[in-house]
Amino acid sequence: MDLKKLPKTEFAAAVAQIAGERNIDIQSILDSIEFGLISAYQRDQKEHGVLVSEEDKFTVELAPENGSFKVYKVDGDKKTDVTPPGFGRIAAQTAKQVIDQKIHEVEKEAVIAEFTKKIGTLISCVVLKNDPYKMVVGVGKTEGICPKDEQIRNEILPLGIKKFFLLKEILHDESGHSEIILSRRDNAFVKELFAREVPEVANGSVIIEKIARAAGERTKIAVSSNQAGIDPVGSCIGQKGSRIQAILSELPMEEKVDVVAYSQSLNQFIAQSLSPAQDVKVIDVKNNCAFVTVPESQLALAIGSGGENVRLAGQLVGLEIKLTQDLTKSSK
Repeated sequence: MDLKKLPKTEFAAAVAQIAGERNIDIQSILDSIEFGLISAYQRDQKEHGVLVSEEDKFTVELAPENGSFKVYKVDGDKKTDVTPPGFGRIAAQTAKQVIDQKIHEVEKEAVIAEFTKKIGTLISCVVLKNDPYKMVVGVGKTEGICPKDEQIRNEILPLGIKKFFLLKEILHDESGHSEIILSRRDNAFVKELFAREVPEVANGSVIIEKIARAAGERTKIAVSSNQAGIDPVGSCIGQKGSRIQAILSELPMEEKVDVVAYSQSLNQFIAQSLSPAQDVKVIDVKNNCAFVTVPESQLALAIGSGGENVRLAGQLVGLEIKLTQDLTKSSK
């Protein structure tokens, strides 16, 4: 189809319709078409054996009301019409390609703008591809990347499964390419799971004070409330464990979650951080170390598999915790 033979209003109506439907500036479309026509002209000339120097300058005069155009070679103040015969068909194809590309770019920009508002929140994604370095997931109409260091160690998500991810950030490179970066390993991922399942966390009546996490193994979360009558730990657990079970279902089966009450009293907070161990006594706190005793029956629980429980408890309270057996307590 030759653009020059279009009825007077068809080209203008088509451009206006695209601009209106896609919210694209009309002049931006016309500028892109002009640029595309120059590139198409240069390719056409090379295909016909005509040498086009990189120093040669060209411009296009495009009539927006009907799509008619002419290609000019610019030499100082002189412009020479170099529009090849029969170039209209190539120009029409170029215009279509340019408009399609422009639409794609604008749609992608709109998607990125939409997700920029959601940074730090959970979004539902479909796993599309997995390789040693990253996971590619479907995010609405586009795709996102979950790098290896943002994945839960040893978690294998089958292709096609739908899971929640934390929208961590959007990276932009120098070429203008944008990449949505997702995480399931970040502490904020667990925080947002609680906000999703626990209304009191979402509305701020229960506050998540601190989180310590070994993703895929264990998470400790300290919660508080400044509203009378609200049990922060009970709110997070839910009736018959319903809320915590919903959270655990989104995590690997091996990952345990301990919800503990935050306390301004450091000794009390240390004791509670070692949950599920009970009868914990804090003997002393000095030089960034907490010296703690527990009954023999609770020692294994306090330490945890591979020292995981005591290590995460230490991260939660910001101290190294040194455990010893409380010899005054008989084994139960």
